[in-house]
Amino acid sequence: MTTAVIYSNGSQECDRIAQLLNALPNVETFHRYELDEHFTKQQFEMEFGGDAPYPQIQIDNQHIGSMKEALQYMQKKEMLDKQRHTM
Repeated sequence: MTTAVIYSNGSQECDRIAQLLNALPNVETFHRYELDEHFTKQQFEMEFGGDAPYPQIQIDNQHIGSMKEALQYMQKKEMLDKQRHTM
């Protein structure tokens, strides 16, 4: 099973990727770390670089990158074909 982590600043993009990751059946564990609650801006910049966008995503202890990079990674790994369908 897969573990996913996002580093969020509370933006709409962060909310969207969090919803997507929660909808994937193979993502067993999901952690969301929030700016000013779990880390500071300085810690974020030291970890990911001063120009890194929010959110930053990590999947199975591998830093993937931004939301766009994470979507490309998930598509390549065929993770997006296996969403839970809830009604």
